[in-house]
Amino acid sequence: MPKAIPKLNLLLDGCQVLGIPIDERQEKQFSRYCLTLADWNQRVNLTSIVEPEAVQTIHFLDSLTVAGALPEETLQGGRVMDIGAGAGFPGVPLKIAFPGIHLELLEATGKKVTFLNHLVDYLELSNVEVRLGRAEDLAKDPALREKFDAVLARGVAKMATLVELTLPFLRTGGLLVAHKKGDITEELHDATKAIRMVGGKAPIIKQVEVPGLTDDRVLVIVEKVSPTPSAFPRRAGMPTKQPISK
Repeated sequence: MPKAIPKLNLLLDGCQVLGIPIDERQEKQFSRYCLTLADWNQRVNLTSIVEPEAVQTIHFLDSLTVAGALPEETLQGGRVMDIGAGAGFPGVPLKIAFPGIHLELLEATGKKVTFLNHLVDYLELSNVEVRLGRAEDLAKDPALREKFDAVLARGVAKMATLVELTLPFLRTGGLLVAHKKGDITEELHDATKAIRMVGGKAPIIKQVEVPGLTDDRVLVIVEKVSPTPSAFPRRAGMPTKQPISK
């Protein structure tokens, strides 16, 4: 483990811009996160971005923009799932900043799950569950189906596939918040039928400005307005191979 504690000026300045207060304990957790990410990435392919400055901006601050899309009650004590959690983004930074959240990290790759379990212990995070498995399978579990206030997804899939993987976990009234960037007009158009079929409302697009990033990042927010039919999600692999067509 590298011993040099990274300076978090970019993160702290960015959090001021985003209106997210960070105390001394949280700052220490972010520092430890940065260190263990670089250490583990030498053995497990977690991310191509491990330089402390880039991690603060591209990973931490980008993850924290989710806070601007979620209701206060969710941030203070809601049940949140991060699908395709990978190295923990965006769920873990959000949990550090808003420790009252009950967080579930869903990841299908065993080595990444091992890292996430280590990370949760190392950062001393409470009320965090790490689950190994595919969304298509876990969404059939009555303990998880339609139980979450919010589902987060960063870099997982195009929207037509993503809504089928995520909305089954949401309670009616819950929100899917998906990180996207660039021109997604066609992607959203292609997802219109899928959103409707799995119980979602037409998406809201929230422009986000991440200090230090200028690549047209947005959050796509889909509210769940009716229960997801039991046929969804389809069996593993189908939502990706054969997205619900428009």
